[in-house]
Amino acid sequence: QVQLVESGGGLVQAGGSLRLSCAASGRTFSTYAMGWFRQAPGKEREFVAAITGISGRTDYADSVKGRFTISRDNAKNTMYLQMNSLKPEDMAVYYCTRGPSLSTVVAGLTADWGQGTQVTVSA
Repeated sequence: QVQLVESGGGLVQAGGSLRLSCAASGRTFSTYAMGWFRQAPGKEREFVAAITGISGRTDYADSVKGRFTISRDNAKNTMYLQMNSLKPEDMAVYYCTRGPSLSTVVAGLTADWGQGTQVTVSA
């Protein structure tokens, strides 16, 4: 089985920063593309960012470009999302996911998801 566990969520003021982590269990971590999605109350789940397994090629939603940075440390089986200049519209539950390719992750066509971590941004 594959387990993904998000952490690092919390309360932050608008303009502040937060760093999310996603710890993955199982073997062949480096062969998976990984990414972040988020879902706010009453809204659809939306793509945030993704990163390939080894090359580190990335993709971002337009709404977070220039503010968020996705990265991974394969030696630690961990993926990160550095969130800067946070806005109230960033408030959501953030979910970690993994898949066989970048395009699969970006499209949300993945089977493995974490339980989510809450990010709250005060105006």
